[in-house]
Amino acid sequence: MNIPEGETVVEIPGRLVPFFREELVGLRYAEFAALFPQVKREALHLEMRDSYGTEAEIPHLAKWAAGEPDDLGWLQPWCTLVRDATAAGKVFRRARVVSEPLSEYQRWAHSLTAPMVDAGEDIRWVPRARVSELMFPGNDFWLFDDELLVFLVFAGNGLVVDRPARTDPDLIARCRASFEAAWALSVPHHEYTPALS
Repeated sequence: MNIPEGETVVEIPGRLVPFFREELVGLRYAEFAALFPQVKREALHLEMRDSYGTEAEIPHLAKWAAGEPDDLGWLQPWCTLVRDATAAGKVFRRARVVSEPLSEYQRWAHSLTAPMVDAGEDIRWVPRARVSELMFPGNDFWLFDDELLVFLVFAGNGLVVDRPARTDPDLIARCRASFEAAWALSVPHHEYTPALS
């Protein structure tokens, strides 16, 4: 084993590895992406940030900001996945808690949401002023079939730095309740006319 200078190796007994995996390292992107085709009934997504910076989105956001056209071809795999899933009776819901007026990122997100809604994803907007009395987890999350909860932990620049997965039923119930409370105050995408300035 070649160990870089200044680093050391710590051996973790096999029986403890699951604890370290759950607490310290979340799902890799490929593991996370593989969850969507496996949805049996429902996938819920709660978004609470005003700005994101996912590697896939950055170049497209820059084009939009520069006033350049974008054919949204990069979004088609997601739309196809959602279209196929919803045609099979599965449900995809996304609640976006946003500050108003919208950030530049959220204005861009609003401009490209219609194709996802047309594909079958129910996306709703929740003005942040409506949720002051609600309790939320500290991070965005996806909830798959009320069985698997995946938090999305972001750096300050909006890039995902971790995707810890949890199966604790009490935690899942609390996150589901947070989602449903926000959903009850939400506005469907096609009815939401955001304040832009």
